[in-house]
Amino acid sequence: MPAPSPLERAVQGWLNHLEVERGSSPHTLVSYRRDLARYTAYLQVHGVREPRAITEAHVSGFLASLREGTAEHRPLAASSAARTLVAVRGLHRFLALEGVVPTDAAGAVSPPRAPARLPKAIGVAEVERLLEAASVGDTPASLRDRALLELLYGAGARISEAVGLDVDDVDAEEGVVRLFGKGGKERIVPLGSYAGDALSAYLVRARPVLASKGKGTAAIFLNQRGGRLSRQSAWAVLRAAADRAGLSGHLSPHTLRHSFATHLLDGGADVRVVQELLGHASVTTTQIYTLVTVQRLREVYAQSHPRAR
Repeated sequence: MPAPSPLERAVQGWLNHLEVERGSSPHTLVSYRRDLARYTAYLQVHGVREPRAITEAHVSGFLASLREGTAEHRPLAASSAARTLVAVRGLHRFLALEGVVPTDAAGAVSPPRAPARLPKAIGVAEVERLLEAASVGDTPASLRDRALLELLYGAGARISEAVGLDVDDVDAEEGVVRLFGKGGKERIVPLGSYAGDALSAYLVRARPVLASKGKGTAAIFLNQRGGRLSRQSAWAVLRAAADRAGLSGHLSPHTLRHSFATHLLDGGADVRVVQELLGHASVTTTQIYTLVTVQRLREVYAQSHPRAR
């Protein structure tokens, strides 16, 4: 059996350090050993046999090979490649601290960024189906559920903002609602006519019935005992309506908020206006929604233009 190369001895030294000095778990050691075996194989193909010969270009090249794949290995997603790079960077940091190499060859190599996840939004027709499905009968609960979902979509409110509303936070005459976002940051958002009508119907015909069962609270949305509706109960309302509308597979906790933003941009709203309505501190956060609308433009183009296919 051939003696291990200086590179293989360096890797084993770091793994021993992790096991003995750092108390790393067997699972972590197995994972790092596998990742570094792939790294050393890459280096050997490029003629590198000992740690001092490794350059930043080698580390960057290895990272690129992870993303591109090889005959032996399929391409890795950004998250998997970043995890592999953690092992490589840990090895080089250890070798530099131990004085095995003069500099950390991996210190300036950044992990790949995962592609921005597009917010999931549903179409206007699907929103309408969902809102209709919230109105089952004419009970206090159904009036409340419709008002809640209309508010979530009509104002782009987070669920925590909606259940945190008090009666004084809605100005029916002005058609606005005052929302308190992350960090207690306050913003005023217009209410559309549908949301305004649903809220008025609930406040006049349903909330007094629910409030009579409790001890008195300023909350707008009440549960069957007259107390403030919880966040969990509000999501149960959404899930039930989604099931009735046949949309349960399409919805996530932020779906109506995402749909609110996407539909505004599709309708021509300025991204900075949408930023204010959503309560984002930075327009960068809001700009991810523009990716959704561009994607929609591509779909329409592909379906409609005679030379697109």
